[in-house]
Amino acid sequence: MNRLPRTRTVVSCTLLVAALGAGVTACGPDGNPLSAKPYDAADQISFNGPTEAGKRADPDKPLEITAESGDGRITDVTAQDSTGRFVAGELAADGSRWHSTSPLAANAHYTVSVSTEDDDGAPGRKVLEFDTSKPTSKKTLAVTFGPDAGEYGVGQPITAMLGQEIKDKAQRAVVERALRVDSVPAVQGSWYWVSDKELHYRPKEYWPEHATIQVHSNLDGVRIGDRLWGAKSKALKITTGDKVEVVTDAAAHQLTYYKNGKQVEQIPVTTGKPGFETRNGVKVVLEKQYFVRMRGTTVGIAEGSSDSYDLPVYYATRVTWSGEYVHAAPWSVGSQGYANVSHGCTGMSTSNAEWFFDNVREGDIVKVVNSGGHEMEPFGNGFGDWNVDWTKWRTGSALAAGTSGGPTPGDAVRLRPTAV
Repeated sequence: MNRLPRTRTVVSCTLLVAALGAGVTACGPDGNPLSAKPYDAADQISFNGPTEAGKRADPDKPLEITAESGDGRITDVTAQDSTGRFVAGELAADGSRWHSTSPLAANAHYTVSVSTEDDDGAPGRKVLEFDTSKPTSKKTLAVTFGPDAGEYGVGQPITAMLGQEIKDKAQRAVVERALRVDSVPAVQGSWYWVSDKELHYRPKEYWPEHATIQVHSNLDGVRIGDRLWGAKSKALKITTGDKVEVVTDAAAHQLTYYKNGKQVEQIPVTTGKPGFETRNGVKVVLEKQYFVRMRGTTVGIAEGSSDSYDLPVYYATRVTWSGEYVHAAPWSVGSQGYANVSHGCTGMSTSNAEWFFDNVREGDIVKVVNSGGHEMEPFGNGFGDWNVDWTKWRTGSALAAGTSGGPTPGDAVRLRPTAV
């Protein structure tokens, strides 16, 4: 423990009581000792960081500030590195000690502001500066955020892909605490550990329309675990457009398009027939393709069977990686609005499909109700994140109390099969 040199100049107040009345002469201009300029509290505190030029602190060790016995108490400590990252800490109830509770970053410059008060209540202050040493290991963890920068629908989750697996709960907490998502307007949101290498972030409700969302990692130089340190990661900024929600009622054979809460269009459609029912639940637009060649073999239909197909499809809006689209289906116009005859996709006339294609973007909400199909998978087949209720979603965070009780992640499907 290093004791700071004694350089304090004592500032005190004198109370003068006149014989014919009371008068007070104070340190501050308003007669309050607490309004006085803070004295140099160097001799009131000690800390475990370096005091000699050229010496660096060990980032593996917590920062500790201690009040010298019988010489006042610590009232507040603020520790921040040169990039603006604050260090969390705890102050003892009696003001005798403050210590950091979050890890220091390696190879960083820190400024620590310590506020104190003496036995008379006069305020003191000391600013400390020090550097931390470089990491002892070259093993680092980088984070890649998604989606790409741009404008999206209000249902677009944020993804964080880690450079390697993180299984340990304490290490997950360090990682998650450093992944920051800020939105204007502000919303309540949380990360969910989809796997040991992938996290998703979403608000409790959909993002507000015309919001700005900025994502960054504070892991650079932070010790995550034994021989593992955080690396620099590229920040992400996206915006949202109008709030577009599409609801397909498979039993009524109608698709309804809502924009900012108002119904704009209703389109007759056909969805999956028995044995190929369209998934129920909330999906998110993944991509738009003007032309897709769709083949039954990609969804397990044997070539030459009565259900086999190989078709050119236009104005195709993808909502699952396993091949569910909203697209033009001129061959089934007679059934649209009346019967479900597709192999899982939502089909409509070419003119309606073109309108739909032009009026949705990635991240928009596409919800299917009243189908006999399975529920949309939460993960692995697109973005089914919104099918997890908020209480269960919160349990997928490493910072939430208890253990994860959320859905078990499915294997990611990236083969892009297609159904019509």
